Formats: sequence, C-alpha cells, structure tokens
Amino acid sequence: MVQYRRSRVTGGTFFLTVNPRDRKSACLIEHVDTLRDIVRSVHKELPFTIDAMVVLPDHWHSVWTLPPGDASYARRVRLIKARFTKYLVRDGVNSAKDERGEYQLWQKRFWEHTIRDDHDLESHVNYVHFNPVKHGHVSRAIDWPHSTIHRYVAHGLLPAHWAGVSGEGEFGE
Repeated sequence: MVQYRRSRVTGGTFFLTVNPRDRKSACLIEHVDTLRDIVRSVHKELPFTIDAMVVLPDHWHSVWTLPPGDASYARRVRLIKARFTKYLVRDGVNSAKDERGEYQLWQKRFWEHTIRDDHDLESHVNYVHFNPVKHGHVSRAIDWPHSTIHRYVAHGLLPAHWAGVSGEGEFGE
C-alpha cells in the first residue's frame, strides 16, 4: 500500500478541507457551536493561527498558520475530528461503525495544500470566504454566518459587499 505523504513545512501555512463521510449530512452546521468550541480547545492546546475558516453543511475549509518549528496540522485535524465524533455519539447522533468498531463520521483523509506565497494565501483565503456562494447557500459571502469573512469585514480587510453573486475574483483550489 502506498504511504500517503503530507507536507512537513514547519511554521507553514496550510489550506485544509475536511469532509464528513456522508456528504448529504448537515451535521457540521447543526452542531456548529460545538465544532467551534472544539476548534478553540485544540487551538488552546496546540496553538495555531486561523487565517480563514468556513463551515458548510457537508465540509469545512480553513487556512491555518502553524508556529515556528511545528508542522502538526494533521494532529490538530485528527483531534478536532475525534472530539467532534465523541460529542455527537455522546449526544445520541447515530453514526455507523466499521469492522474495527471505529465510527465512520469522517472521510479517512483530508485535503491539504501548502501555501507558497502571499498571492497563494490571498487566493485560498478568498476561496474559503467565497465557498458558501459557490455552493449556492447564499448570494453574498457576508450572508453566511459560519465564516471568518465577518472578522475580515470588521477589521476593514474586505468590504461587506465583497463576493456577491457575480463571483468575480481570483480564488484558490
């Protein structure tokens, strides 16, 4: 079997996409406050910067920058997935198990991309913020409640009308 190789850039910035196994599920936004709390708890244990993040019904995207000397974004994702699963099971949400008895809430792997430069960072942050529009959940990015775009607008980094239905702009992945 081929060993999957992840990028090991210490102190790097990474674009991540994490999907539940059931892409028709809305469990992420149904339990978005819990997901936020879990991300905060992992952030407290293993610090990192959340440059951008959006939670959609069936996946989440984020751009994280790790501290110098740290390349453990996979560990952070693993902790978030495990703790969210544990919460849902404890809350009575039905989740199938595999032959080894492991819950099957999440896809086994996740997508990661190492950010190469400022242009790549901007493209991926824009992609994260535009994603709810792309998937037809809202007509303007600012209308999606589960996104760091609100922080960008509050800090004057993006105008509130950024990324409406026209979809103009250059976006990552």
